[in-house]
Amino acid sequence: MMEYFIDINYKSINKHNEELCGDKVEYIYDDEGVIIVMSDGLGSGVKANILATMTTKIAVTMLKEGASIDDTIETIINTLPECKIRKLAYSTFTIIRIDKDNNAYIAEYDNPPYFYYSYKRSIPVPKKERIIGNKKIYESNIKLNLGDAICVVSDGAIHAGIGQMLNLGWSWDEINEYLRELNNVNRSAQLINGNFIGVCSNLYNNQPGDDTTIVTLKVRKPEIIDIFIGPPGDKSKDKYLGEIMRNSNNIKIICGGTTALIAERELGLELEVDMDSMREDVPPIAYMEGFDLVTEGVLTLGKTLENIKKLNDTSYENVIDNNEYDGCSLLTKYLTDIGTHINFYLGSAVNPAHQNPNFPADFNIKKNIIHGIISELKKAGKKINVVHI
Repeated sequence: MMEYFIDINYKSINKHNEELCGDKVEYIYDDEGVIIVMSDGLGSGVKANILATMTTKIAVTMLKEGASIDDTIETIINTLPECKIRKLAYSTFTIIRIDKDNNAYIAEYDNPPYFYYSYKRSIPVPKKERIIGNKKIYESNIKLNLGDAICVVSDGAIHAGIGQMLNLGWSWDEINEYLRELNNVNRSAQLINGNFIGVCSNLYNNQPGDDTTIVTLKVRKPEIIDIFIGPPGDKSKDKYLGEIMRNSNNIKIICGGTTALIAERELGLELEVDMDSMREDVPPIAYMEGFDLVTEGVLTLGKTLENIKKLNDTSYENVIDNNEYDGCSLLTKYLTDIGTHINFYLGSAVNPAHQNPNFPADFNIKKNIIHGIISELKKAGKKINVVHI
């Protein structure tokens, strides 16, 4: 069983009136661990986007293939042009390589220094300066522990608010303090980033003067969720579904009345509906011994998909109110903040209520919602496994 999971997420906002972002983040899990690269292309718009994309692609591809850091950086420098007028480099980068034993190596070129948090404190890391291909690179190494986090921001974050809310922008130290607090109160990298980008956008009066990006990686214990949605296609498999539920030691969630009734019958448990949790547009939740959450099906899932999309979107508003006690808020919190690995057990029985007679027979509303949720959770960096029953 994996001991730790590196939870990685990034969010960006584009410079006002630009369709493309000049910052780019790429990350890849491989057999050796994980590689993360953030690059900020010179200027903004299409040109900046191409420069940053080339930088991240070259770095991730070469490092994955086993190239040395020196070769990788020299290739980036030799491949990308220099700005003729300002004699500035094409793009900045921060490269993070974490091995299987959680040893992190970080190489930085021209990005704001990264932030490192451990045991609820901000920790300064000694760095050594090296010249590679006439560029000044800062290198550092950290042995990561459970709960540690590294945040990297592009300079758009440091400039947020210049000439607007804050005359001199946000200083590195102020950002450091704010991110430390966010890390202390949020489990997931996604919520830290969403909150942070929301603040940057506000400081820019929602008209960012620069592309702004944050990438956060957090060392977490894997938190595995088994979510059961819908009854099996064949009634004879109800017993099999009951066995999976009985033997699971993970966080267990049921979505859907029929599935809950199967669990109640097969496991000999009692279902108790909580009418206090009912909202105008969200049906009530129920309680059943051994299950962390039991909700209604298609309406709750549909609203949860909207929430997860908003969380993934850069125009972050605080979607999850931690005090909200209804099926949709609770399900959103489990899937986005708590879970790192999510197993979807999908029953293949078709509920006639979800079939619209005006659509072709295989068009199934619930199926589309579930596919939407799975795809949004993958975007957020969750590890997803799907089992059809």
